[in-house]
Amino acid sequence: MAGAYRPPELTPETLEEPIRAELFGVERFEQHAESLAAAQQVLGGSVRGRPLLPRVQDNGRVLRETYRAVAAAIREERSIVPAAEWLVDNFHIVDEQLREIRDDLPVGFYRELPKLAGGPLAGYPRVYGIAWAFVAHTDSRFDPETLRRFVHAYQRVQPLTIGELWAVAITLRILLVENLRRLTEAIVRGRAARQAADALADDLLGLPASSPEPVGRQTQTAERAESPGPGRKRITSSRFQAPPGTVASARMTGGPPAVSIFLSLPCAINARKRL
Repeated sequence: MAGAYRPPELTPETLEEPIRAELFGVERFEQHAESLAAAQQVLGGSVRGRPLLPRVQDNGRVLRETYRAVAAAIREERSIVPAAEWLVDNFHIVDEQLREIRDDLPVGFYRELPKLAGGPLAGYPRVYGIAWAFVAHTDSRFDPETLRRFVHAYQRVQPLTIGELWAVAITLRILLVENLRRLTEAIVRGRAARQAADALADDLLGLPASSPEPVGRQTQTAERAESPGPGRKRITSSRFQAPPGTVASARMTGGPPAVSIFLSLPCAINARKRL
């Protein structure tokens, strides 16, 4: 149906968790690659499989909608979390990757990629499953040497085709954008929850509804809150903290959600040169 795109309502049931699993060291990563190669079975012949581009296009729509909403909030001097500001400042990188994914993954090339025969990613290219494992076990942090050793360890058990090696960089970019979309949805839901909490607090205090406080004033308020003052204790808990720059820290603190993802996107372009 024609018309402006409207993102679906985000609920705990529809919100997808970021692609993230246990972080591996290099040796453990190589062992995982070997076990993955032994476990993955592919369909015979040239199979169309499940398409990736529709999801990529949907990711682009969600990210653009979020970008426009955050940019409007900035123009109106509304308060935004650092993660949202980071998205606006670096959106040109994401937009460039979306265009290159479409250009680098033509239908004929995609059909020739061996497809997985089973598992949650059945019907998708085998190389997509390999890239998924890499992104999940690195928390979206791209290291060329780690990728090289991971792919080489996989090929000690099951050689990849030339087309699959060429597609490693493409599928990495697809999954990094996918992860960014999932984090962006968390930002949107978090912003809505904060607005609802503010409205509830105003109702409980009997305050009239007011326009959002300008960013400058909220920054001053935050700075005052950072200094507990004499006779007061700052209430914090180490269990809510996580390593900075990780997916976990982004979700808990509202900090830049994908510093590693944004840095990884340009690096993934040249990944095939290192394999």
